Amino acid sequence: MLPIHEQFYTFQGEAAHAGRAAYFIRTFGCPVHCPWCDSAGTWHPDYIPKKIQRFSVESLVAEVAKTKAEFVVITGGEPAIHNLAPLVDALHAIEQKVHLETSGSFAIKGNFDWITLSPKRWKLPLAENIKRADEFKIIVDREGAIEKYAEVIGKTEKPIWLHPEWSKHNDAATLDAITEWVKARGAPYRAGWQMHKHYAADLKDSRSAPAAPLGGDPKQGF
Repeated sequence: MLPIHEQFYTFQGEAAHAGRAAYFIRTFGCPVHCPWCDSAGTWHPDYIPKKIQRFSVESLVAEVAKTKAEFVVITGGEPAIHNLAPLVDALHAIEQKVHLETSGSFAIKGNFDWITLSPKRWKLPLAENIKRADEFKIIVDREGAIEKYAEVIGKTEKPIWLHPEWSKHNDAATLDAITEWVKARGAPYRAGWQMHKHYAADLKDSRSAPAAPLGGDPKQGF
């Protein structure tokens, strides 16, 4: 049984697999506690419900099987605090690819087909997870963030996506910093975006939980 905040069918709005049909499973719990978290409902005391739903692996897989999803994304919170191996194995048994979105701060349990690692300075990723990642996502939330996380990731040929923290997605300084970094360095850096938010794609599934961001405007998703 896994504590699940929400599960919904949408498309992947970010990074290398953007635009592809995807089933999202968002777990409860996160010890990292980013102050601008856009999924605070998974951990923050102001948002966590009195009763947290737990789902069996079988029930989660059954919901995925009803869709035409090209892959399943397990995210959080911080999903790696849970033993995800049984769920991954069960999804593979129905020939589903399984992706993970993680801070990389905890040991990853499960044979994932794709790992997106987004380092957070409040709890930096394990070296083993940096090696295992297929792509990286840097959240640009303040001046110097790109430099900090680029140093953490180290030398790599894998894509490093630069995403404006969503409350700053209209902030000229943040967008200019990303633009100039990509222009000056080229690969593996790429400018990133959260395309699904403009489409409001996740909200088309009634099982998608209401936005619970920190320090922003829930009506605008941050």
